[in-house]
Amino acid sequence: MPKKRSNGEGALRKRKNGLWECMMMIGFQPNGKRKYKSFYGKTQKAVLQKVQDYKLALESGLDLTTELTFGQWSQTWYEGYAGQVSPTTYEGYRYTLKILNATFGKKLLKQIKVADVETFLRDLTKDGAHQSLASKCRGMMFQIMKKAQANDLILKNPVELADKLKQAPMQNKKDSFTAEEVQALFQYLPQDKVGNSIRLLLLTGMRSQELLVLEAIHMEADGSCIHIRQALKQIRGSVAIGPPKSASSIRDVPIPKAYQAMVAELRMECSPYLWTGRSGDKPCNPTHFRDKFQTAIAAVPGVRKLTPHACRHTFVSQLQAQGIPMETIQSLAGHAQIDMTEHYLHVQDGVKATAVERMADLILNRQAEK
Repeated sequence: MPKKRSNGEGALRKRKNGLWECMMMIGFQPNGKRKYKSFYGKTQKAVLQKVQDYKLALESGLDLTTELTFGQWSQTWYEGYAGQVSPTTYEGYRYTLKILNATFGKKLLKQIKVADVETFLRDLTKDGAHQSLASKCRGMMFQIMKKAQANDLILKNPVELADKLKQAPMQNKKDSFTAEEVQALFQYLPQDKVGNSIRLLLLTGMRSQELLVLEAIHMEADGSCIHIRQALKQIRGSVAIGPPKSASSIRDVPIPKAYQAMVAELRMECSPYLWTGRSGDKPCNPTHFRDKFQTAIAAVPGVRKLTPHACRHTFVSQLQAQGIPMETIQSLAGHAQIDMTEHYLHVQDGVKATAVERMADLILNRQAEK
């Protein structure tokens, strides 16, 4: 016979299967009969803790009638972000959400504990890898659970209480070309659209997504300047054209005199884009350009097989090495920095032209030394 407790915790008994059960009256049914709820656990202490958690949740106003899984709620959260971020960012959220749902999708929101979050993040980075992905997953899950907490679906945000992972020391990751590699690339890359496109990336620091969609109207006829006004976007595998990454990415980049003829030749390649796809009316897929890039640099001796984005890092690091002011480099590269944006807008064209001329002098002088 169940043992009644005097503190309103309900009737406690041990079942034949070995589990402890505590039955508690939680109200009345429509027909006037009493309504009960049972809590189960391996020990009396575990069961009574569940009862206390339930009572605390009731007192806090938690919605105990809604039993949503993480997958159901996260989809609601995700759909609410449509239109609030760029299509490419929204697509990136979908990939991160897929990772989260693989672990938490079928779990009820109320069942996800701090330890579950910590175990998930620890497993994701157990080999010292995926630290960036783990950071994205933690950030997204925090926002999802925060929204659930605001809607009284959970009492506490388990992500907020979970220990943050310590970042493993960065390995000597070389994501930019050395000065010697830059000199070799300028000297030995072929004088064609592929080779000159790579030279242009190194000279301007533009993103490959900006390079691929350059049109003749964005390039001065004499090759003296490039006006970056659009960028390639990928939405579920399809290419499209949209605005650059941020407001500060809309910029004019002067070209060193020694390479203006090269840019003028590239301008003639636009039909309508510098890198037009097979359809003839859209830019090529970034994967196609990346393959061309890798093949071209693999043919240059002494140069590592890095990515097109390494050219952007190289541009910044080489200008820094030449003592160019950071605000000028930020303006040329189109980096978005909230507290510096207004300052970048006032960097004069003459200052930027001087900066890229010094970059060209660095390349040409090293070639003359060989």
